[in-house]
Amino acid sequence: MGMLRELMRYGLDADFVVGSSVGALNAAYFAAAPNAAGVEKLACVWCSLRRHDVFPVTLRSLLRFVGGQDHLIDPSNLRLLIKRHVPFLNLEDASIPLHVIATNLGGAAVCLSSGPAIERILASAAIPAAFPPVRIDNQYLIDGAIGSNTAILTAAKLGATRIIVLPTGFACDLHEPPKGAIARVLHAITLLIANQIVRDLKELAGKVDISIVPSLCPLDVSPYDFSSAAQLIERAADNTRTWIGGGGLSRPDIPDSLLPHLH
Repeated sequence: MGMLRELMRYGLDADFVVGSSVGALNAAYFAAAPNAAGVEKLACVWCSLRRHDVFPVTLRSLLRFVGGQDHLIDPSNLRLLIKRHVPFLNLEDASIPLHVIATNLGGAAVCLSSGPAIERILASAAIPAAFPPVRIDNQYLIDGAIGSNTAILTAAKLGATRIIVLPTGFACDLHEPPKGAIARVLHAITLLIANQIVRDLKELAGKVDISIVPSLCPLDVSPYDFSSAAQLIERAADNTRTWIGGGGLSRPDIPDSLLPHLH
């Protein structure tokens, strides 16, 4: 949210947005109100969230998982969160064109641009083992981060001539593995996304005008931890403001924060 806030203060507007995994939720919220007020509202949403609002692990869910259920977390909370904050029923009803990416069981990325918004956002964010796959149009879909294409390649295929990438980055300053299975899965997904972004940026080099906002680095907060949302948003805003002031929008550099590293 800090990145978005500073980009909008600079005067940039989006013609359309593409999101994958947790980025699908952010893309949907932003597509509903692509303005400064909408960004601030979205920041408030993240600052108000607690782990249980998204990942309600209970004794019952654990027992069901051990008993053979294919997912650990009931997606009802996440469904309710999307329903509460996304004011349109179908993706095509957003204020600006919205595209979310999921992955089919063959490993291919699937771009969803129309149809019931809640189901499509849930599919894009269906972290394997944590949430159940979502069936859409006779195929089962899971987290968009698993697919072969990132939002960057999809945006280029959709005709974008200028792409501004807002990466989540990854926790590069951890001194021990994240605690808990879900936290470890989320950390692995953030590493996967960073690697895919770097690969796709190299593939598009010289073909599309791309700017990559540097992700926070060093970072020692797990994506499973919502308690630091306000501080991370402000750090990202400061980081983005400095990057813009230094001419970042005119350079296609791949930030070091996306490359494999530890502190």
